[in-house]
Amino acid sequence: MLRIAVPNKGSLSGPAADMLHEAGYQQRRESKELRIVDPENQVEFFYLRPRDIAIYVASGRLDMGITGRDLLIDSGADAEEILPLGFARSTFRFAAKPNTANGIQDLKGKTVATSYEGIVAGHLADSGIDASVVHLDGAVETAIELGVAEVIADVVETGTSLRNAGLEVFGEPIMKSEAVVIRRTGADTEEPKVQQFLRRLQGVLVARTYVMMDYDCRVEQLEKAVALTPGLESPTVSPLHNEGWVAVRAMVPAKEAQRIMDDLYAIGARAILTTAIHACRL
Repeated sequence: MLRIAVPNKGSLSGPAADMLHEAGYQQRRESKELRIVDPENQVEFFYLRPRDIAIYVASGRLDMGITGRDLLIDSGADAEEILPLGFARSTFRFAAKPNTANGIQDLKGKTVATSYEGIVAGHLADSGIDASVVHLDGAVETAIELGVAEVIADVVETGTSLRNAGLEVFGEPIMKSEAVVIRRTGADTEEPKVQQFLRRLQGVLVARTYVMMDYDCRVEQLEKAVALTPGLESPTVSPLHNEGWVAVRAMVPAKEAQRIMDDLYAIGARAILTTAIHACRL
């Protein structure tokens, strides 16, 4: 059986479980469950603290895991990202009191407080900046007010909490993170069971990104219609009972579906429908 680590709580937990469920895997019914077996799919899931998952995977005790890119890098574990999953996106930024710093060069000799010491220390070292890093677990915004540090490094979404603390971001982002599938560095990613697992998750990603679009159009407008809906290889085109009309089916990006429907209607297409895709293989 494949042994796979899944976040047991936090912002990664729910979306990871939802994606695995959409991919056809059994998931736990109660949050107290720490391990479940999915015998039909030959997978054993372990529900672990997100920060610990990279360590377990790197040890080889588990085949793969789902965690954040930030947590993987911060851990320093001998594991690597093999598939980005597109949820739990975040951006890491430096922040300080207004007019304190404009860029990373202004951090020389200063102290930076963060919950992600590995990421920040590595970023400073890569940039050739000699600064101290203080590790704090959560609520790093107060570090400046209490005199623990002159600068903080943290996840920034809207920036509201930073502004409420009288801070502002500066410089370029330290990194962008999202949920990722990880595997021990150097492990065989071509193993059939591993590939099957990855294909299923990739199928969910595609299904979430595209919709199926069906419509009818006149034969003389077909080339224009196909240009609007080229599909992945090419659209399916079938003749209709009424001579001179064809039915067309193609996958289109979900975020562009409404615009494409408008454009199709403008060239005379009718009976334009979109359908959600629940699973696919490309």
